[in-house]
Parts: sequence; C-alpha cells; structure tokens
Amino acid sequence: MATLKAKAFEEEAKIHRIRITLTSRNVRNLEKVCADLIRGAKDKKLKVKGPVRLPTKVLRITTRKSPCGEGTNTWDRFEMRIHKRLI
Repeated sequence: MATLKAKAFEEEAKIHRIRITLTSRNVRNLEKVCADLIRGAKDKKLKVKGPVRLPTKVLRITTRKSPCGEGTNTWDRFEMRIHKRLI
C-alpha cells in the first residue's frame, strides 16, 4: 500500500508548471530576455509555450507647462508604455 502511494507521489512530483511574467518599458530588451529564457529552456529539453504578448498598459499624465498658472493654457502630455510578456 505504501509503495503505491510513493509511486503515485513521484509521478505527480515530476510535472512542474512554471509561469514567468516579464514587464518592461523597452520592447527590444524584453524580447531579448524572452528569447534567452526560451533558448535556455529548450537546451534543457523542456516544453515551452510563449512568449504570449499581453496588452500594453499606457500610463498618461497631462500637466500644465506653466509653473505659476498664468499665461495661455498650454499642456504637456507624457506617457509611459509598459509591455508585458508571459512565458
């Protein structure tokens, strides 16, 4: 009875699912890291899915150019794009 449980436990322990989420502001660096991770996993003969490209978050900030508040109403629009990959 104990040997059957031990064998079943060993078979279950062999399967490891790892999900890696990578985020970056720079797409080129993000793609390079994804490629390096996938290449390393395939060298060790692991099953790899990805990279899955998730939607890009765009963080926007709109501010007045004038520090004192006088003058014409001119605005600066800044945005930061955050790219996300799932392996």
